[in-house]
Amino acid sequence: MILTIASGKGGTGKTTIATSLALAIADESPLYLDCDVEAPNAHIFLKPTFDQSRAVTLPIPVVDGGRCDGCGRCAEVCQYHAIVVIGAKVLVFPELCHGCGSCTLQCPHTAIEEVPYRLGMLEAGLSKEGIRFARGILDIGQPMAVPIIRALQRWHPFGEMETIIRDAPPGVSCPVVETMSGADFVLLVTEPTPFGLHDLRLAVQLTSELGVPAGVVVNRDGIGDQRVDEYCQSADIPILIRIPFDDRIGRALACGKNLVEAFPEYLPRFRDLYTDICDRIIEREAVR
Repeated sequence: MILTIASGKGGTGKTTIATSLALAIADESPLYLDCDVEAPNAHIFLKPTFDQSRAVTLPIPVVDGGRCDGCGRCAEVCQYHAIVVIGAKVLVFPELCHGCGSCTLQCPHTAIEEVPYRLGMLEAGLSKEGIRFARGILDIGQPMAVPIIRALQRWHPFGEMETIIRDAPPGVSCPVVETMSGADFVLLVTEPTPFGLHDLRLAVQLTSELGVPAGVVVNRDGIGDQRVDEYCQSADIPILIRIPFDDRIGRALACGKNLVEAFPEYLPRFRDLYTDICDRIIEREAVR
């Protein structure tokens, strides 16, 4: 089972929910993937010991000026405008390249070869509770997070795993689409405010377009208004758990403590949440 924890905006408590869920089912040795590669922080709460790593690279074209005659075919086939031909000179912009290889295949003079270009790295290790943990880290200055997320999801440092929790980046952009794709269920974390509702709508629309079932976590319950509840009811999106607005929780998180670590009474609630999600997935598969 692949479960993605996401939110339409940052700061809703997505990682708090994801790490709490992982700790609640630690006896099943889940795989936790921190896919927020631009700002990964789940390690602060799960505290894994990293003992595996690998670089993530992309094949970038390099042009042999001795063979190139400036015909411009490479620029014509590049959908991302990563190659520009000015006169007889070919300019390559690695930050725009998606590594598709079209330019290399289409060059009539075999004047292009591909070399690895580093985008970031992957790390993996175990937490003291036995949670398998892996994360991606985008190198500073690199603009594309999707290749790192894709590499992270294809990496198997612990072999094949039955239960995978993906901690998605915030928002609804391409990195979130990549993290949601292929999931069995998406848990959307929101807060009962106008901003929370606005971004929840966008996230629900994304799960609908991807065809992935979703449920909602209302964090900081008790602030704002009832419009999130009204929207979920009208959209037939179940609210699976509520976390109250409590400054004690905020203080615990600020000290690097996880929710279920600071407040053990939440542990059975997150176990029940996991069971509820599993039941919903099984029920959906039975209807198909």
